[in-house]
Amino acid sequence: MNTENAPLWTRNFILVSAINFQLVLIFYLLVIVIVGYAVAELHASTAQAGLVSGLFIVGTLIGRLLVGRFLEKFGQKATLLTGLTGFLLFSGLYFIHFDVGMLLLVRFAHGFMMGMASTVLGTIIAQILPSARSGEGIGYYSMSSTLGTAIGPFIAIWLMIHTGYHVIFIISSFIAFCCVITAQFIKVPEIKKETRQGENTDASNITGFISKFIEKNALPVSLVMLLASICYSGVLSFIHFYAKETNLIESASVFFLMYAIAILISRPFTGPLLDRKGENIIMYPAFIIMALGLITLSFAIHATTLLISAALLGFGHGNIQSVCQTIAIKSADLERMGFATSTFFIFLDAGLGFGPYFLGLALNWISFQQLYLYSAIFTLFCIVVYYVLHGKKAADIRKLTH
Repeated sequence: MNTENAPLWTRNFILVSAINFQLVLIFYLLVIVIVGYAVAELHASTAQAGLVSGLFIVGTLIGRLLVGRFLEKFGQKATLLTGLTGFLLFSGLYFIHFDVGMLLLVRFAHGFMMGMASTVLGTIIAQILPSARSGEGIGYYSMSSTLGTAIGPFIAIWLMIHTGYHVIFIISSFIAFCCVITAQFIKVPEIKKETRQGENTDASNITGFISKFIEKNALPVSLVMLLASICYSGVLSFIHFYAKETNLIESASVFFLMYAIAILISRPFTGPLLDRKGENIIMYPAFIIMALGLITLSFAIHATTLLISAALLGFGHGNIQSVCQTIAIKSADLERMGFATSTFFIFLDAGLGFGPYFLGLALNWISFQQLYLYSAIFTLFCIVVYYVLHGKKAADIRKLTH
């Protein structure tokens, strides 16, 4: 069957993308809101409020780490519904006026459920896409996350100005409920496990303990994603403070919207290009563009410069993320796609979640401008890491197949 002309925008693709968008939107909405809530309503310290925010990502990491085992035992549909139902239940617990300790537990469990659900969604997408258009399809799917990261903070800020915390929690719970309902209409493909010659069907006997949780073939490109996301995490975490320092706070409010627009513009071109020409033709320029975005940010003194930086980061980091996700999924066999997807997101989340801590320590000795300049230099170093771990191999394979 010729899959080059096979449709991408099937009912399953649209439904899965819609759920992913809503999950990401809730995540970023609550990230903006929960720090203020913890300080204002629970009288938490700044450090405690930061922990309340960050523990969600830790829970997500653990959820992604363990989801492969759930997929093996219970299947994709049951695991997805469990994750989404749990996500809904823990969304409702924000209404209860807990102390800080209990809120930390709720945030961790909430993140755990999102980690499970979002990893299953990524696995389903990888299975339903036509193989010849997988790069294009995953690129479009990743736009659902991009839109969530842009719209979530906007909604959060508007709601904080015009309503109260309970209204925000009602809206986030309603969106979580919509996710559960939408999931009922997804037709999940059944994956039949194949026993290879010389191998045992028991996953614990395939490649040892590690294979129970991660896909080793996805590790090289996931490590590249870890390093790139650390570089970008300084933008996510500190752009607001940097904008205050440079009197660009109004422009910073649309920074991530510009980032999302850049990705939306580039995706119709980079997806098909990936499928036709391979990953290297996108990855090497993307690293350079991302570095230019960070350099531009380090010298931003006008609103125009700041927004140009956002666009460059969208063209750079946004495409690095979608291409690395495609590579990770393609590296795994069909029955291991769940592990490959979770492996990729474990490293991505680790970079975005823990990167700000180490970069924050660096800010004790350097300025924001220096932080972004050094991040740009490290991004260029990622080109070398990518070449060694994957790029050279990809080029050699392409030479053999053409």
